[in-house]
Amino acid sequence: MLLDHAHCEKRAASNAINLIFRYPDKASLAIPLSRLAREELAHFEEVVEILARRGTPYRRIQPTPYAARLTSAIRGEEPARLIDTLLCCSLIEARSCERMRLLADVLDDPELVRLYRGLLAAEARHHEIFVDLARELGLVSEDELRARLDELAQHEAHVIATTEPEARLHG
Repeated sequence: MLLDHAHCEKRAASNAINLIFRYPDKASLAIPLSRLAREELAHFEEVVEILARRGTPYRRIQPTPYAARLTSAIRGEEPARLIDTLLCCSLIEARSCERMRLLADVLDDPELVRLYRGLLAAEARHHEIFVDLARELGLVSEDELRARLDELAQHEAHVIATTEPEARLHG
């Protein structure tokens, strides 16, 4: 679970940076996504340090199909592609927050409880950042944004319901 968590934090940072590169003409994305990437990398480092203290080396693992299946619903044409990408990132962050809360409530390992409780506020904030960025772009109305977020959330629910469960953060 911790190894998967480290990879999730690394991918979150990478996704934020990739969005900055993919959309250089959207200046309003640059600073918030840069800050988010740095925070995700700090979380990555924190998890990798816990792994090292526990004698588990950081190594490559195969990602779960969750994010790929979720993002398969992203529309191909702009600006819909950007809006959908931001909303999918928001859903991933919301699910991370949900799962970290569950872990914090059931684990009996004080270090991991501290870790997951400590990350809850950041994950919730990241969820909101992505929705706010999509809103602030002004490319769609609030009603269209909410409707699309609802559609993607329904798609995500289907992805989760039809994916074989694994002991992973997004498994």
